[in-house]
Amino acid sequence: MSHLQQSFTVRFAYNVFFTEKLFDTANPLLADFFVQQASETRKKILVVIDSGVTETHPDLLTTINTYFAQHTDVVELVPDLLVIPGGEVAKNNPAFVEQIVDAVDRYGIDRHSYVVAIGGGSILDMVGYAAAISHRGIRHIRIPTTVLSQNDSGIGVKNSVNYRGKKNFLGTFAPPVAVFNDSDFLLTLDDRDWRAGISEAVKVALIKDARFFEWIEANAEALAARDMATMAYLIHRCAQMHLDHIAGGDPFEMGSSRPLDFGHWSAHKLEQLTNFELRHGEAVAIGIALDSLYSQQLGWLTGVDTDRILKTLRTLGFSLYQAMLDADKSAGIVKGLAEFREHLGGQLTIMLLEGIGKGVEVHEIDTDKVRQSIATLKEQEQSAQLV
Repeated sequence: MSHLQQSFTVRFAYNVFFTEKLFDTANPLLADFFVQQASETRKKILVVIDSGVTETHPDLLTTINTYFAQHTDVVELVPDLLVIPGGEVAKNNPAFVEQIVDAVDRYGIDRHSYVVAIGGGSILDMVGYAAAISHRGIRHIRIPTTVLSQNDSGIGVKNSVNYRGKKNFLGTFAPPVAVFNDSDFLLTLDDRDWRAGISEAVKVALIKDARFFEWIEANAEALAARDMATMAYLIHRCAQMHLDHIAGGDPFEMGSSRPLDFGHWSAHKLEQLTNFELRHGEAVAIGIALDSLYSQQLGWLTGVDTDRILKTLRTLGFSLYQAMLDADKSAGIVKGLAEFREHLGGQLTIMLLEGIGKGVEVHEIDTDKVRQSIATLKEQEQSAQLV
């Protein structure tokens, strides 16, 4: 009896750039990036854009064409700029993946060319997935346009689509070759999308950095009032913490530990139960509130700190109760535990809080305590409406 064994390491590296007016012809950042990519031949670029972005930036297609027309010696922009609906629609309809794969085929986008995604997290997820399965992996560039995608999903290594009614059921781990955060895109966000991304910053602060949470707590009113300088700091700090986590040991989540998914087991299910009418960040805010109250019931989080968390979320503008959380329907939310375990593989692993800035993983959840936490959120919501 004999066997062969092999072990190897693959190194990944990419930059997250912060800029304004990325496609302004006076901004050399993007063109310089392509110049620095070692290549003997001019490479092609396929651009996919969130339709919500083109609606709020009606000159964007022309601006992109004008920009790349000045850099034809470096890269070749294919003539068909794909505009695809954003939000969970992008991840729910397999026709959009097929549309990108078809464009890759028609325009000869090879493994050393680029697929560029411009939009919110759902578009970035879907386009990254399509790029990863085409030719076993085409280089993809992300240009996030929402708070959520600039500080969280857009800078990570995951790509996915929803399938069989389950969020992110099909996906890949494929890092982008670069991420470009353009703050100008944030100016046209509606209040819901501006607010929704802040929940991911609250999340990472609560499990990793008490001082960052204190900063969010102190600046919650400024963030809610759409102060750009305050938001710029939040996005940069949150992005840095996410990148540090990715480099920390298990970027492709080979184990069952997913600490950055604090508040997410219920959020994913709640999105589905509301037919994705609830924004991801809005669902995460509710999930954070739910798991904070649960942590308090375990005696790990003080009542004072729990109240600080809930108050900060409400000051930011989040509603922390949704009808689908109602106790009569909570079996639906509780089912999210089994689906979360299945998605992780192996044992159930849930992040809770032992204090602000200190996350701890558990492998069992008491559903009665979950229902009590839901009841508390409902009671608080009803009390607030009476005031």
